[in-house]
Amino acid sequence: MQFPYPTGPHPVPLFLAPMAGVSEPPFRRISRRLGADVVLTEFLNAEAIRRRISATLEGCEFDEVERPIGIQIYGAHADAMATAAALVTEHYQPDFIDINFGCPVKKVVQRNGGSGCLRDMALVDEIISACVAATHLPVTVKTRSGWSEESRDPVGIALRMQDAGAKAFTLHARTRTQMFTGKANWDDIACVVEALDVPVIGNGDVNTAEDALRMHEHTGCAGIMVGRGSFGNPWLFREARALLNGEEKPAAPEPAEKFAVAMEHAKLALRLQGNTRHTMIEFRKHFGWYTKGLHSATALRGKLFQVETMAEAEAIFADYLEREALAPAA
Repeated sequence: MQFPYPTGPHPVPLFLAPMAGVSEPPFRRISRRLGADVVLTEFLNAEAIRRRISATLEGCEFDEVERPIGIQIYGAHADAMATAAALVTEHYQPDFIDINFGCPVKKVVQRNGGSGCLRDMALVDEIISACVAATHLPVTVKTRSGWSEESRDPVGIALRMQDAGAKAFTLHARTRTQMFTGKANWDDIACVVEALDVPVIGNGDVNTAEDALRMHEHTGCAGIMVGRGSFGNPWLFREARALLNGEEKPAAPEPAEKFAVAMEHAKLALRLQGNTRHTMIEFRKHFGWYTKGLHSATALRGKLFQVETMAEAEAIFADYLEREALAPAA
């Protein structure tokens, strides 16, 4: 089953999920270098694109090295979504346009965007059809298994979206009311794979390379999307690719490699998003994620959450590596 856009040479492509405050150009580039086959932008408000709000339009920008890339939009009005799709196509020319029907965040849902649309499937049909008519690019969708457990109907939702014109389908196998709690029901993904004629991408609870392999074996999905499992761990793509290819899993990165990639990521952020104190402060969360699982990580994060310059971060990392090298073996 062929994807309607380039996905690279691998039969089961790995996707970086669209995540606010994370799937920005710096992390997209890091993820691509470490094995992600396809990346998506953060989800972007269609009304803001239509009104040409500069901060939102900046979210549409990407470099050629990030391709293949999809720009994801969300909204609750078909005309705004169609206009946004047309503008994105004309001015940014991504490889595809993805519609977000999955975001569970209250401020999005209360305006009927994201997974809020799942309460009105006629609206979903209208939005997809309008976007398909507005662009020559493939239009794809990302959604959940339903609004609530009572209305859980992944196959019914998927078939309606396919019929409306979606050329690929990503399922986060939780309902909106679950948010990110409980377990993603991979059986939902397997059922959708069986029902659809378009490629199905599985999403939910892929936190390790082994999870990616298990999801593929369990569901038969055409691709795998990694979200929160990639926070501070873009190596997950490299490791998952090896297992999916039947190869030995690479060794986990040593602290020095983690810190080198963290600094590469930070330098990209400062270059692409502005060399300002604000950018550095916003980046602290990434430093925290990169240190997860390290010895004395709590103390290390405490220091990193105070940094305001690259030099401070570099000094903290260098001091940590020196201390660890001198520490007696356990």
